[in-house]
Amino acid sequence: MNITFSAPSPAPVAPPTAPSVVGEVAARLLRGTIGDIEDTRDTGVTGPCAVRRTADWAGPVADDLDGEGAVQAACGIMHVHGRAGGGPLPLAVDYAATLGGVLTAQGVSAVMLARHRGLELREVRTSAAQGALLALCQYLAEATAPPDEAAAPRIPVPSDATASGAAVGSATLVSAEGAAFELETLDPEAWRQFWARLGVTARAAGRGWSPFQQRFATAVCVLPGELREAARTAPLDALRAAAGACGVSLVALSDDPVPPGLPEPVRLLPAPGGACVPRPGGGPASPGALPLSGVRVVESTRRVQGPLAGHVLELLGADVIRVEPPGGDPMRGLPPLADGCSARYAALNAGKAVVEADLRTAEGRAALRELVADADAFVHNWAPGRDVRLGLDAEGLWRVRPDLVYAGASGFGDAYPPEHTPIGTDYLAQARSGLAAALRPAGEPPAPSLMTLTDVLGALVCAQAVVAGLLRRARTGSGVRAETSLLSAAALVPRPPVRRAAWSPLELPLRTADGHLYLGERARADLVALARVTGSAHAAPGAVAGRFGRRTTGEWRERLRSAGLGATEVRTDLSTLPADPAFRDAVVPAPPGGYATVRSPWTFS
Repeated sequence: MNITFSAPSPAPVAPPTAPSVVGEVAARLLRGTIGDIEDTRDTGVTGPCAVRRTADWAGPVADDLDGEGAVQAACGIMHVHGRAGGGPLPLAVDYAATLGGVLTAQGVSAVMLARHRGLELREVRTSAAQGALLALCQYLAEATAPPDEAAAPRIPVPSDATASGAAVGSATLVSAEGAAFELETLDPEAWRQFWARLGVTARAAGRGWSPFQQRFATAVCVLPGELREAARTAPLDALRAAAGACGVSLVALSDDPVPPGLPEPVRLLPAPGGACVPRPGGGPASPGALPLSGVRVVESTRRVQGPLAGHVLELLGADVIRVEPPGGDPMRGLPPLADGCSARYAALNAGKAVVEADLRTAEGRAALRELVADADAFVHNWAPGRDVRLGLDAEGLWRVRPDLVYAGASGFGDAYPPEHTPIGTDYLAQARSGLAAALRPAGEPPAPSLMTLTDVLGALVCAQAVVAGLLRRARTGSGVRAETSLLSAAALVPRPPVRRAAWSPLELPLRTADGHLYLGERARADLVALARVTGSAHAAPGAVAGRFGRRTTGEWRERLRSAGLGATEVRTDLSTLPADPAFRDAVVPAPPGGYATVRSPWTFS
């Protein structure tokens, strides 16, 4: 089997590493899910098993995106990640390229599965920019939905916040010893009790609850000063004891970007008892169909990781049936609303069929088993042990459907003893995985991004596990259990093993007269040419950076382009993205009363 990793002609200023991170991530995932993969640039590879992959930075985005930073700037990652600090900031890791790599692995796996189902597909195209846009689909939906007059305005973060003051809008707290840590709880009473143990009034704790919970949606968490001060007066051991007594999870942050014991992204285990008769899954597909057309997936998920995994499978063509509690998922009512439903919820779940069932009752569990009996895959992101308590674990559902692909997406897998496993949410996974340190440059304390990085990446990795499980079932006839987690997904992001990235002023978004600009690779590398363009008397990063406030973003882009130097406008308002002609083929504008959506990140042929 040969799989070719190639890329179209690069942009004039594209660095030589343009496809490398994408290819490395894709190859790692494919080796771990569908077997040994040949990673080659040989565009002449042919044969019945060859799958050609084209993955670049921009894809259908009509802009000169020459690297990771340009993608983060143009698509809005810098904007959402930087909200907590008051202005756009890059992630110091190849996050968009990692997303592009996962999308590539999914596309390759989907093509191979499609062939088992009779489709003549040979090629998949995707890009890092399409991965970035998919990661922002919830934020884009929120930004483009009709305004909610009744919703409370977002608490502003000071516009002059800097890297040293980024904690202004962050949920990261610091103990008496100066140790940074993250808290997590989904229970307001546990939150109140924790702060009461530190001497904080119920009123002050209550004022902190709303921004703390809303940080998943807003990417900002402006906590009352009383809470930060109470944390600073307590030793870390005392804070851990208080958290443990109240059922609140606490994870200390480390400067180590690669802590020991990080798991592999995906674990696939065959169902016991031998193989069934091999079946392609979903029946034969008709010509022109998407790779997973006719495949049925049942999901029982909540928040972001699980629903987005189902959404990705739906984009690949699967029919997804969502099981929700009686009355529906509570996220449906979160503002802003579009056509009577939360835009954020709809961005993750639109197009899925919905069945309501109370899984705490025998009748509800029987209803789920009935759905699974006719399904090819089942996906959940339940808390650890819930599947066993409900009798809906893999072994239980294999009795209903022996060749089922059973996918459990957890927070931490088996990284902790069951009795000490933290709540499996995004920011704790960033902390435990070292990503919270890696994504900050040298000189800054570690802190998770309040953009839901691991929720998104965990969703994509879970979806890849499902597709790979379906392909393995098609080959062997055996059911498959797929295990992924937020932690294992975070471990997929490449990062330096010891030293964190060191940034010069030119590697940050530069403030212009009307916005922000991010310099391309060539511009940052040629200080002499950059000084000439900007009129700086000194070819030094600080001196050159200080010149950009004199002209508008558009004027600087034109001047830099004329000098053969690239630059990207940093998007700081997602609501403007659908009207940008450069994104016409990547984003669908909001219909009346609706919200903007991201187009499928793959093109198959």
